[in-house]
Amino acid sequence: MIASQPAAPSIDSTLASFEEEFAGERHEATIALEDCAAKLVPPDWGRLGDAVRYAMLGSGKRIRGVLLIAAYRAAGGRGDAAPLAAAVEIVHAYSLVHDDLPCMDDDDLRRGRPTVHRQWDVRTATVAGVAMVPLAVRAALAGAARLELDPATTSAVVAELMRAGGAAGMIGGQLLDLESHAADFGLAELERIHRGKTGALIAASVKIGGLAAGAAEPQLAALARFGHAIGLAFQIADDVLDVTSTSDQLGKTAGRDAALGKQTYPALLGVDGALRRASALITDACDGVAASGLESARLQRLAKFVILRES
Repeated sequence: MIASQPAAPSIDSTLASFEEEFAGERHEATIALEDCAAKLVPPDWGRLGDAVRYAMLGSGKRIRGVLLIAAYRAAGGRGDAAPLAAAVEIVHAYSLVHDDLPCMDDDDLRRGRPTVHRQWDVRTATVAGVAMVPLAVRAALAGAARLELDPATTSAVVAELMRAGGAAGMIGGQLLDLESHAADFGLAELERIHRGKTGALIAASVKIGGLAAGAAEPQLAALARFGHAIGLAFQIADDVLDVTSTSDQLGKTAGRDAALGKQTYPALLGVDGALRRASALITDACDGVAASGLESARLQRLAKFVILRES
C-alpha cells in the first residue's frame, strides 16, 4: 500500500502558493492566450474553432508560460514576453488534447471539465490538436516581433519550440511511453521517456525566455540545465499526485497511470523515494542558475513550487 505523501525533503514548506506568488505572470500569459484565440482562430472554423478555443483557454496554471516569462526577466529582458508564453501554452494545450484521445490515455476529464473529444468527438479533437501547431508558430512569430527580435533569434525561438514539440521531444517521448506499457524497465528508461514527453517543452520554455532576452551562452546553458531538471521533477510530482490526490483536486482522473498499467516514479521508487529524486533535481536546478549570474530568485521559487503543488 502506498503511503500518504510526505513533505518534500529539503524544501521550504512555507512557500507561498503558485497562484498567489505568480499571479502577475499567469495573468499575462492568459491574456496573451485570449488574444491569440481572438486573432488567430478564424470565425469560419465553426465547431473546429470552438474546440480549439476550448482547448487553448481552459483553466490551467500556465506553468510553462510563467517559466518563459520568469527566465526572460532573469536574463535581463524588459519587454513583453507574454505572447511568446502563449506560444508554448498553445503547444501544451495541443498535447493535452491528443494525450486524452481514446487511442492514447482515453481520458474523460481535463482541467476540471470534459476532454475535447468528449465535449465534441474524436475527429474534431484530433484535427483541433493538429490545428494548434501552426497557431503556436504564428503566436511565436508575433511574440518575437513584439520584442523586436532579430531574424536569427526569431528563427532560434521557433526552432526550439518545434523541436521540443516534435519527434526529438514531446512526440518522441509519447511514442516511447506508448511502447513501454508491457516492458519491464527501470529509472533510466523512465526518465528517457519523460525528458521528452514532459520535460522537453518545459525546458524549451525556459530556454526560449533566455534566447528572447539575449542571454549569453553560459547563461543559456544554465537555463537549459534548469529546465531539464525541473521538467523531470514536474513529472515526478505528477506521478505522486496521481496516487495521492483525488480527481476533484487534480482536475483530471486520478489513478489513471495505474489503470493504464504505466510505469511511474512511485511504482519504481515509492512515494518517499520519488520525492527525494524530485528534491535532488530541484536542488541541482537551483544551484545551476544561482551560479550563472542570472537574477534567479524567482526561478528558484518556481522550481520549488513544482514539488510542493497539490494539483
